[in-house]
Amino acid sequence: MRLGINLGYWGAGMDGDNLAVAQEADRLGYDVCWAAEAYGSDAPTVLAWVAAKTERIDVGSAIMQIPARQPAMTAMTAATLDSLTGGRFRLGLGVSGPQVSEGWYGVKFDKPLARTREYVEIVRKAMTRERLSYDGEHWTLPLPGGPGKPIKLTVHPQREHIPLYIAAIGPKNLEQTGEIADGALLIFPSAEHLEETALRHLRAGREKAGLTMDGFDVCPTLPLALGDDVTALADVFRPYTALYVGGMGSRKQNFYNQLAQRMGYEKEAAEIQDKYLAGDKTGAAAAVPHSLIDQTALLGSVERIAERMTAYAEAGVTTLTLAPAGFTLDERLAALRAGVEAMERAGLA
Repeated sequence: MRLGINLGYWGAGMDGDNLAVAQEADRLGYDVCWAAEAYGSDAPTVLAWVAAKTERIDVGSAIMQIPARQPAMTAMTAATLDSLTGGRFRLGLGVSGPQVSEGWYGVKFDKPLARTREYVEIVRKAMTRERLSYDGEHWTLPLPGGPGKPIKLTVHPQREHIPLYIAAIGPKNLEQTGEIADGALLIFPSAEHLEETALRHLRAGREKAGLTMDGFDVCPTLPLALGDDVTALADVFRPYTALYVGGMGSRKQNFYNQLAQRMGYEKEAAEIQDKYLAGDKTGAAAAVPHSLIDQTALLGSVERIAERMTAYAEAGVTTLTLAPAGFTLDERLAALRAGVEAMERAGLA
């Protein structure tokens, strides 16, 4: 099992800290550094900056939002970053959610699975540097009856095949991800529930494509907090968990809430959402069960974190991405180093 680092969103007042975290992860031998985007900083700009300031670590988008860009633009960006970084780029994609897709980008959030499949097909075809033509339900290239003609990418990526990941939560999305992608970006992963909530669906998709799980990257992101009081550490993540389980998407379309339900927290997930949508964010955070946080984060001493890492490796995780917590840069760097120490103690390095 390899280690990754997720910087989250740029522009949150920790920009210099984020760069220092990325550089320390590079020095420590972390495998990949991911950056996110929502409706603030964009991932490609951040990744170009990080890649220019590091030497070995891969850089990846977690995620580049599908409604934000035409697929050919994403292929251009991926090829450019792969060329500039000497083959260190990983392309992570996702449909985002209905609020961002329709409210920020003005793109209707409908048929996300079909749109993702077509998007991936166009991106991959464009990056082969063949002349691009495509006839699908959501994209037709070139547009018929006009002056457009099939053209090809002029940038030469460093590699013939750039690893492509999809952020997936729901069963159908996970199955399709197994079928069409090289890896899956997972959030709120529980080692105890990983088989039924994710792996069996990914495996079904791989089988549909005539493939096995060999070479497929199962890549969840987990917060990591170092300390002796596990309960106090978990409490730090209550607002974060409540935001996703209670406030992301709409009442009918909250993928994180549905995931919590599949993990056995049906009643609790409903209570968190009811309170959050009613404006009671404090009550929603208080309603988050300690066990839900503890199962989806790495909390405690290095020894305890090592035990949890072993559980994830045994469950089938191939790249464990850490989001080191801390109120200061020193705390975040300490958590980053603890991740490496825990891997070594677990015998996974």
